[in-house]
Amino acid sequence: MSIETLPEPSIPITTPLRPRFGFLTSTPIIATATVCLGLIIIVSILAPLIAPHDPILLAPSQRLKPTSAQFLLGTDAFGRDLLSRVVYGGRISLFIGIGCAILSVAIGLAIGLVSGFFKLVDAVMMRVMDGLMAMPSILLAIAVVSLSGASIWTVMVAITIPEIPRVARLVRSVVLSAREEPYVEAAISVGSSLPKIMVRHLMPNTIAPLIVQGTYVCASAILTEAILSFLGAGISPETPTWGNIMAEGRQFFQIKPSLIFWPGLLLSIAILSINLIGDAARDALDPRMKQREGK
Repeated sequence: MSIETLPEPSIPITTPLRPRFGFLTSTPIIATATVCLGLIIIVSILAPLIAPHDPILLAPSQRLKPTSAQFLLGTDAFGRDLLSRVVYGGRISLFIGIGCAILSVAIGLAIGLVSGFFKLVDAVMMRVMDGLMAMPSILLAIAVVSLSGASIWTVMVAITIPEIPRVARLVRSVVLSAREEPYVEAAISVGSSLPKIMVRHLMPNTIAPLIVQGTYVCASAILTEAILSFLGAGISPETPTWGNIMAEGRQFFQIKPSLIFWPGLLLSIAILSINLIGDAARDALDPRMKQREGK
């Protein structure tokens, strides 16, 4: 009697980072956006090492100088090195974008969880969110900055306030559908505490949509900061941001278009890259998109 030996099961070798971040290189366009955004972030972080001059140093004798070996992109109307200001401007713009995304996601998550789980709170809180969404975001931000004064933190709060209702409504919609699931009802029936139900059973369902929404909020915040600075309602003009550089250069556009071209180009690349990465993250994290790809 022969004994058959079963073959040993093959253990697939998986890389833990590929399922999480593989979407960053899923297509050539997304890979290009990832590289461009990565370069902008690296240059902004290393601005003190890369910038050849002090971005706020005034040199009236060097005003509106053309491109040269000393000033690679020339100077602005106050004799400041344009390359140094553009490099430093990325730090403030990206800091505001990322900060607004984190704040809006954190506050919107808390409001959405509570509103989606408690119907009484939902009736009141969603009316407040509707009221905030009815106000134009730019006008609301200008009003907040005008009342509190122009600073980085004031601008960040002013941009964050209009974004909170969008995040809160997104989380609320996810919680409304997730709380009807059997595992949530089972947790309620066995007497689990409300904080445990929210954190352990409901919050994980919101992570994927919040990641995608966070990228959109980041891009929108960068653009809103540039608009506020361009309108003169943002950060003080001596602080280099992409919006401030373009606002100061618009008076000399016919004489020196590069004062608007270079910060506008980096601003466009950063926003476009963030939006493309957000779309790729949505496609990677949405189960319905994966089912379509499988078909």
